[in-house]
Amino acid sequence: MISNQVIQAALEELRSITKIELCVVETDGSPAAATFEAENIPQDMIRTFAQSPAEVQSLQGCHFFKIYDEGVLAYILLAKGSGEDAYMIGKVAVSELQNLIVAYKERFDRNNFIQNLLLDNLLLVDIYSQAKKLHIETEVMRVVYLVETRDEKDAMALEAVRSVFAPRSQDVITAVDQKNIVVVKAVSAQDTYESLDEIAGVLSRMLNTDGTERVRVAYGTIVSQIKDVSKSYKEAKMAMEVGRIFYPEKTVIAYRTLGIGRLIYQLPQPLCEMFMKEIFGDNTPDTFDEETLTTIEKFFENNLNVSETARQLFVHRNTLVYRLEKLEKTTGLDIRVFEDALTFQIALMVASYMKYLDKMSK
Repeated sequence: MISNQVIQAALEELRSITKIELCVVETDGSPAAATFEAENIPQDMIRTFAQSPAEVQSLQGCHFFKIYDEGVLAYILLAKGSGEDAYMIGKVAVSELQNLIVAYKERFDRNNFIQNLLLDNLLLVDIYSQAKKLHIETEVMRVVYLVETRDEKDAMALEAVRSVFAPRSQDVITAVDQKNIVVVKAVSAQDTYESLDEIAGVLSRMLNTDGTERVRVAYGTIVSQIKDVSKSYKEAKMAMEVGRIFYPEKTVIAYRTLGIGRLIYQLPQPLCEMFMKEIFGDNTPDTFDEETLTTIEKFFENNLNVSETARQLFVHRNTLVYRLEKLEKTTGLDIRVFEDALTFQIALMVASYMKYLDKMSK
């Protein structure tokens, strides 16, 4: 339902243009909005007019009009004055308010439609019939962005998102839970994943300005049919989860860049436990000291380059080689060799995933 604040704004705009005082009241006589003091209007007069068959009446120096919502009486409008001007402005106000009611209801219906579409709550035939009714194009290319906010119902984050996605007929901003804002964005043939990354980066920078807990932005792949919007949404959700587990330093995560993390995320826990036992035995990564973990991380960052890693760690090359050989004795993996390095990297990611599963089960 349209809010009283919206009605008030519409009346004040008409009043500033026409100089005619206007008032909208509920069918029981209680004021909803007005440009003048409306407390003295007799409520019994309002109720009598509401129950009468007349559409317009002139009573006590005011023109009374009925405002309908899909054929049901919703409000009574009063235009102060008994002349022709007050009557004409009253008719204009009725038309504007009824159009506003329809527009807000359509906006609400569109939001509900998109939410049900994202959650796969619609049959295929219903998707296309409702989209047609709501004037939503079905063959526009779209992508779904997911913005994870710090707090539930974060109004500031929502306004920031709206400022990036300026009002467009094909872009919809909604939410399906308390901590995530969903943007279904229409894209053109000229848009690339690089441009989508730029948009996600703008959102991330806007929402991470105060240096507190990281706000993440994830997005799925581009789809060309409205029925596939839920697919892009599921991809964005997976990207958000996988990013949280394997790439905690990132604030922008695209589904297409998840790589090995996406595969590990779909592995059953017993298989992960068996793999870790085979690779590490009892020497799991959580038993490694901080120096060893830092060495491994920096070595992988530098693409297995011993000299560059030693330089960045401020240690002699022989010291780094000693650490790597010590790790090989412990795990049986020489991460200077590509195949062993790949196995070790996957094992570290599986360990992170298992830690995440343990946390979620508590």
